[in-house]
Amino acid sequence: TMDDGLSNAVKEVFVRLFDDGLIYRGKRLVNWDPKFQTALSDLEVENHDEKGSLWHFRYHFTDKDLMTQDGKNYLVVATTRPETLLGDTAVAVNPSDERYAHLVGKTITLPITGRVVPIVADDYVEKDFGTGCVKITPAHDFNDYELGRRHSLPLINILDERANILSSMEVYPDLQTREPTLETTPSEYAGLERFAARKFLVEQAGEQGWLEDIEDYALKAPRAERGGTIVEPWLTDQWYVAVKELAKPAIDAVEDGSIEFVPAQYKNMYMSWMTDLQDWCISRQLWWGHRIPAWYDDATGEIYVARDEAEVRSKYNLSDDIVLRQDNDVLDTWFSSGLWTFSTLDWADVNADPRVMDTFHPTSVLVTGFDIIFFWVARMIMMTMHFVKNEDGTPQVPFKTVYVHGLVRDGNGQKMSKSKGNVLDPIDLIDGIDLEALVEKRTSNMMNPKDAAKIEKQTRKEFPEGIPAFGTDALRFTFTSLASTGRDINFDLKRVEGYRNFCNKIWNASRFVLMNCVDSEGNAKPIDQAANPDVWELPEKWIMSRLNSTVADIHQHFAQYRLDMVSQDIYEFIWNEYCDWYVELAKASLNDDSVSDERKAQIRYVLLHVLETALRFNHPIMPYLTEQIWQTVAPLLGRKNTDSIVVADYPKTDAAQISEQVEADMAWLQELIASVRNIRGEMKLGNAVRLPVLLQNVSSDEEARLSRIKNQFKALAKVDSLTILKEGDEVPLSSSSMVGQLRVLVPMKGLIDPTAELARLGKSYDKLKGQAEGIARKLGNEGFVSKAPAEVVDAEKAKLAELEGQLTAMTAQMEELKAL
Repeated sequence: TMDDGLSNAVKEVFVRLFDDGLIYRGKRLVNWDPKFQTALSDLEVENHDEKGSLWHFRYHFTDKDLMTQDGKNYLVVATTRPETLLGDTAVAVNPSDERYAHLVGKTITLPITGRVVPIVADDYVEKDFGTGCVKITPAHDFNDYELGRRHSLPLINILDERANILSSMEVYPDLQTREPTLETTPSEYAGLERFAARKFLVEQAGEQGWLEDIEDYALKAPRAERGGTIVEPWLTDQWYVAVKELAKPAIDAVEDGSIEFVPAQYKNMYMSWMTDLQDWCISRQLWWGHRIPAWYDDATGEIYVARDEAEVRSKYNLSDDIVLRQDNDVLDTWFSSGLWTFSTLDWADVNADPRVMDTFHPTSVLVTGFDIIFFWVARMIMMTMHFVKNEDGTPQVPFKTVYVHGLVRDGNGQKMSKSKGNVLDPIDLIDGIDLEALVEKRTSNMMNPKDAAKIEKQTRKEFPEGIPAFGTDALRFTFTSLASTGRDINFDLKRVEGYRNFCNKIWNASRFVLMNCVDSEGNAKPIDQAANPDVWELPEKWIMSRLNSTVADIHQHFAQYRLDMVSQDIYEFIWNEYCDWYVELAKASLNDDSVSDERKAQIRYVLLHVLETALRFNHPIMPYLTEQIWQTVAPLLGRKNTDSIVVADYPKTDAAQISEQVEADMAWLQELIASVRNIRGEMKLGNAVRLPVLLQNVSSDEEARLSRIKNQFKALAKVDSLTILKEGDEVPLSSSSMVGQLRVLVPMKGLIDPTAELARLGKSYDKLKGQAEGIARKLGNEGFVSKAPAEVVDAEKAKLAELEGQLTAMTAQMEELKAL
């Protein structure tokens, strides 16, 4: 945003808002960083859970005869920041608190300063918290500031820009008063650093007898994101945008659906912020940024705003002998960022081509994190709708959809930060980094060097070998797979490793496909250039059906902004369906001499077509791998324009090729193959052993279906022979599995060691027998049967019957094994 064009847009917006009365300079309470001496946005302040103290002080009534209900001539107030006592201007109680009702309107004489302050009633005070009395310091606490405005309390600034106690405190009767009156600070406090002043004040309170108590207290310490310094609410002159006038169109745009949030719950977050806006502090005391286009005449105190000094003199009729000084402050980074959608389109250039704005504004989707909905999104909407108009003069929205993603956290769910030493640089995940370089990177240039040793130890434990290279595509796919809308992401290197393996799977599958489509000299084997469903068998019909179903699912999930589901669709199709099933089935057919050349040419076409389509629908997530492979695959399918996959059409669904029946038939075949593989695993037989398989209870439809894919079944299930048993055929001792009503059997003879199998079955038999005997004893106990609910007794009887059936079958199986 520091380019000339964008910088000019920032000046243009600032000047117009100032001229419209929507930017002003005023004294307000801000987050102040005493270390870097600059105002901070709320986003730059981190609230840390820390152990602290809560100090209880006695504040005596000015009237010596005034008493509380329990006969004391003082109130007890509690604070976590005792040094701010110097700036107190009131004590507050809840208006419904009967204990203090008679004290409202009376006064307190503060210790140390001797200042007389009123007792006021305000609903902000929680009467059940502590004593129900709260000290009020409007110049050094945001809640006190608001309470002070409601009761017209003065503001007393006690700190300088370094958070040291001023020698003369600055008293402002209200925020309209530009020059304060001064109140001399007790000499023993003047110039003390804030925490030194705290310690001294507590000691003095103890010595003088107005320290009531000190208790341990868990507090939220506001620390600067950079440097970790405790942030002070501080009264200072800053530049502000009066946002309430800008807010109404931005609220209406979301309420009427012109702008949609995804997920929808973030609309509520946006609306709650927008309906309770405070003026926006836009000035920062930093060296880098857009310098505020305001000039001062120090002689008169006047402030002038224009795009440059020459325009200032012209606009305000100032002579050349008047000395002007430009403001040294710079703008909050969110000010320039809030102009992003139109400042990047030459909006401020009077000579720009108007078609640029007309073509590219508004944009469609803004992708962002929930933590900056207010800081960035809301301000973009407000700024854009104020400055950019439709042809009819109505405000134009900057975008139509706000897609809110989660934050990437470390594996323990902690926010990544330099100070915690848990940041993972994407470049290191892509290219890899050795341990020593990683330690150096995490421990150098730290705001708190004392944490370096702890971070080094943590890094060496977590990454003993450094971080291996995973590549860009694997990292991109990981983020996509974790992109569940609105949820934070706990980052896991194992996921990246898994998706690197996925990249390898795609690469290796592509190599296989190309090896079967191109001969050793690089010439294409016979490949059809178009689909010919007449020669397709079940595998081709199935993969084309699944391809088109997957494309439909991907389009649906993109439309729903479910990027995690998009990646799941892609992963499951490529790995579990294309690679694990179709490529293997195609391999069996291409290596089968009985398959016609015409069908093989179609198989090659389908292999290439499905791969090429999958590369295109995976390209937005894995751009590099898909481009590399596509450049080789696309020409084999006769594609003419192969400059880049990025300009190829995104796949569309051909609904005519989706068949529920085909997918059901293939599911049956997969289940059949899986049953043989399960039996192989149970019998502890390696893949090198080709099995004899018997099928029992085969219907005529199943037999016809099986005849068409018999060779593929035998190849994938590693089957030596396939026999369909007729009714009445003798069934040898076999290990079996059911697929619907069909029974898959693998004869044991010659495949297993009978002695070892008998020993295994004997152990299982003894275990089941023990369970059966235990249930039988329970059912033989008259007390159990008479007292237990009927459904419990029935369940036990059913369980016993099931066990007895298993024991009977196991006994028969062991007898058969003995005969082997």
